[in-house]
Amino acid sequence: MNRWRSDRGTRQRRILTAGALLTVGTLALTGCGRGDGSDSAPESKGAIDDSPATGTVEIWAMGNEGEVLDQLAAEFEKDNPDADIQVTAVPWDSAHDRIATAIAGGSTPDITMLGTTWVGEFGATGAFEPTPDGLVDESTFFPGSWDTTVVDGTAYGVPWYVDTRVLYYRTDMAKAAGVNAPETWDEFSGFAAAMVDQGATSGVSLPPGGFDSWQYITPFAWQQGGDILTDDGQFAFDDAAWTDAFEFYASFFDDGLAEPVRLEGGEIEQKFIDGEVGSFFSGPYHVSLLREQGGEDFMDKFAVAMVPGATNRTSFTGGGNLAVFDDAANRDAAWKFVRWLSQPETQLAWYDISTDLPSVQSAWDDPVFADDPYLSVFGEQLSDSKAPPAIPTWAQVSAVIDQELEKVARGETDAATAVDTIQQSATSIGTGQ
Repeated sequence: MNRWRSDRGTRQRRILTAGALLTVGTLALTGCGRGDGSDSAPESKGAIDDSPATGTVEIWAMGNEGEVLDQLAAEFEKDNPDADIQVTAVPWDSAHDRIATAIAGGSTPDITMLGTTWVGEFGATGAFEPTPDGLVDESTFFPGSWDTTVVDGTAYGVPWYVDTRVLYYRTDMAKAAGVNAPETWDEFSGFAAAMVDQGATSGVSLPPGGFDSWQYITPFAWQQGGDILTDDGQFAFDDAAWTDAFEFYASFFDDGLAEPVRLEGGEIEQKFIDGEVGSFFSGPYHVSLLREQGGEDFMDKFAVAMVPGATNRTSFTGGGNLAVFDDAANRDAAWKFVRWLSQPETQLAWYDISTDLPSVQSAWDDPVFADDPYLSVFGEQLSDSKAPPAIPTWAQVSAVIDQELEKVARGETDAATAVDTIQQSATSIGTGQ
């Protein structure tokens, strides 16, 4: 079977996990639990034992996952013959609203899949049960992925699959220019210039601001030890790391190494194949797209590498999580199914069905990942990847980053002014916690 998913579902998931929060956030936050002003810490309803699961479990899964999860669920039902997993496939473009409406109306299933950047918003409503103690071992997951489940110190659910970004680059152009995949910021600037010398219009393709561009600029701050929140929960955009990140990002546009245009789906692949783009950041799904559009011969003309960095090489991570509703009709079997989905052998079977990357680190020791020249790099990058904090207001805050980055990339303002605006706006918006 084709080991690489098509781009439509993955790209749509990547966009919606960050952006759909804006639609009905107010509705979601009027739910019960922490959203009603209660100061009590949320608690799990108790440990989950190892006895077979029984009864019906309803789960909502989005996109491709919702279409193929039945295949994997059938294996769980073989091991738990008195259990019945009922999967409802929910389109990504309606998933956020559907979950929010279900919470408000008290008509939730037992389990739902969540985009990683939705956890902060929905977790604040009190609609989900905290992950039971001992259900899974937190340390077996990639740290950045586990962090996407945590809201105000409490984990809600577990990471199901992960995604991250690495650097795609033209190996033939790099060889002709006498450069290797960049590891540092200085090398990255020189690498992009070398790609331009080889005929590329963009040594690296970067979005000049706009929707979801925060996913590209934020790693530049992380790579210098910066972060979004301080240890005491205050916004940290006034840290020098953010100004340096914006200045470095803008330098690619100022020096003519990146075109001030946003390449949409379909464009970047062809421009990369044609040599107009020398490098770009993306997730694993782009391997299949380049194979399909460039043909097998093109596979020898590109490679992937960990992102270049400053003090570290941190990248952005996303993916999908699984959460159990606090009022789940079959709480016991729901958590047992979630636990089963988190086992390494189950995640390997799930990869064969869905091509979703495992969230459990030990699954990456399997040759299907360890011996693959592309997947192995993604596995290495996942060990140094982060996600934004799970706060209810992240959609509003990230939208300000998008707007200010666009002004900087277009030369309409300087980095220091942009960062100051972001800090003031974020502080005004608050964390929602």
